[in-house]
Amino acid sequence: MSSRYWLKNQIQNRCFDWLLLLIWIGIGGILRFAFLAALPPWTDECATIAFSLGNSFLSVPLNSLINSDVLLEPLMPLPDRGIDLVMEHLMAESTHPPVYFVLANLWMKLFSTLDGLASIWAARALPALLGVASIPAMFGLGCLAFRSRLVGHIMAGMMAVSPYGIFLARDARHYTWASLLVIASLSCLIYTVTVVKRKEILPGWIGFVWVVINSLGMATHYFFSLVICAAGIVLLSQAGQDWQRSKVGWPILAKPYWRRIYGVGIGTIFGCLVWLPTFQSINGSEPTNWIYDGNPTVEWFAPIGRLGMWMASMVLLLPSAITIVPTLIVVISGLVTIVFFVSIWPSLVRGWQIQRENPDAYVAVEVLERYIISTIALSLLFTYGLGMDLTLAARFQFVYFPAIIAWLGVILAGVWESHQPNGQELASPTAKIDKGHNFVQLPSFMSRLISRLSIASLPNSQLIRENGKRLVTCIWLMGLLGGLTATGNLGYLQNHRPDILAPIIQQKSHHPIFIATTHKHHGQTGRMMGLAWKFKQLSHSNSSGSDIKFFLADREATTRTYTKAVAILQKTLSQIERPLDLWLIDFRAPIEPESQDCFPDGRGWAGEYKYKLYHCLQDASHPSSPPYR
Repeated sequence: MSSRYWLKNQIQNRCFDWLLLLIWIGIGGILRFAFLAALPPWTDECATIAFSLGNSFLSVPLNSLINSDVLLEPLMPLPDRGIDLVMEHLMAESTHPPVYFVLANLWMKLFSTLDGLASIWAARALPALLGVASIPAMFGLGCLAFRSRLVGHIMAGMMAVSPYGIFLARDARHYTWASLLVIASLSCLIYTVTVVKRKEILPGWIGFVWVVINSLGMATHYFFSLVICAAGIVLLSQAGQDWQRSKVGWPILAKPYWRRIYGVGIGTIFGCLVWLPTFQSINGSEPTNWIYDGNPTVEWFAPIGRLGMWMASMVLLLPSAITIVPTLIVVISGLVTIVFFVSIWPSLVRGWQIQRENPDAYVAVEVLERYIISTIALSLLFTYGLGMDLTLAARFQFVYFPAIIAWLGVILAGVWESHQPNGQELASPTAKIDKGHNFVQLPSFMSRLISRLSIASLPNSQLIRENGKRLVTCIWLMGLLGGLTATGNLGYLQNHRPDILAPIIQQKSHHPIFIATTHKHHGQTGRMMGLAWKFKQLSHSNSSGSDIKFFLADREATTRTYTKAVAILQKTLSQIERPLDLWLIDFRAPIEPESQDCFPDGRGWAGEYKYKLYHCLQDASHPSSPPYR
């Protein structure tokens, strides 16, 4: 009877696990797929779609008047564009490795076009689907690394509602695929360190899989090198521990279980070397020069502040998009966020202490801590040491995003189990917390750091006395609120927003629209594509979007000036039919539209675009005064 009861209980537990995991997947799927095609594509999405289709940006004429259809040609699928053209155009015009673009090329062939253009829903659906896949992947990581379904479920639940994860998943780019590879590589790292601590040899097939994962990661995004380097630092720290504790000294590192890891390292190096020439070409490349725009040596605190914002958004994001949210709401959201994190800090410290003393979790927690510290340190090294500010873009934080969710998940599992309903604490059997409730002194940098930042009388805190399950539920609900904020595009995680500028242009223009911008690379083309896409949407309900013209003023390669392009633009202005409304958008060259009887009517900033509006008269005989005042 007892065996039958045990079997029935196991089956019920497994069914509950699968049901709960499906709930996490369902919630995460809704947050990632809801209103997926609501926004027009922004610059980088246009580039991803175009290269995935096997198209080139070189087909868009420069220094000439073009309409929306010509501008949007790179986003038009052609049946003869295969993987060979994807590789050719990507290597010639971009700085990204090809794996995701090849996958996207195969994916986009499954969907029909809309008005001759690629489906923006289809382009975003692939990363959204990969983002949903990260939810069961985190559950698997929790079960593998911590041998706990509770940890796995909390990790999966937090990943499902993570605002940062939703932000990445709703973007037609390759960062959810890269995040999945980070989860896989992190799983291999944790398992490897666990095996080494037991002085066992890593199974050959796991070593091979890890090499493949790392190679795919480098073939997806070159910043995956930070993941590989951080894993190397973790393994080096483990080697240092083994050497210090060994009686034989350095020969311990020649043991068979270490030699297998050396083989994995060599395989990873060879898998990455193939991309070294392309990686070297990134330095000085026009599309990536913006990462040098920061000035961390002068504004030294700005990168740290941005890192804090990006990490906070992995858990909580309240309405804070300054482009569309009132300033008062942004301020209130910031204050609520600070109060929230300060209020839960003591409980998080308590949960962290319990898991550090849990023999089933200690190794994995230590690996996660070392990995997170290493990736952040490497990012700051690039930022302050090499002048490549990796904190300028939220998406670059994908290298440690899964580790943050995993670390938080295991801490919340400790919080969940740290309180009995009557307030009694469930101490770990190996806990060494003294009777004075002082903190355990653990031999790690993270231990000392958290202990110093925490409250000395932690167990006396009112929040600690609350039920742990309620606290974890509250944190998850706040994460869900952040996920809804990300889905509604109301948070500070924002890309360029053509949908904000296009209605302004339409509202303020009473004559045919002429949009001009300066051009350095396909990034500026993509910005105009986003506007053209939005105007095409608006034209379905309003014919005003059908007579818009664009001019991409190209910078000369030799002189690196726009003198020739501006001269052509001014000549075009003198020949084009009038009256018209001239919009200079992100125009970074001196120009005098007034000499062409075009008079200014305001300037502004909207959706990450800077603009100036000029009204151009019908002919030169009109009085030299602005006609629309």
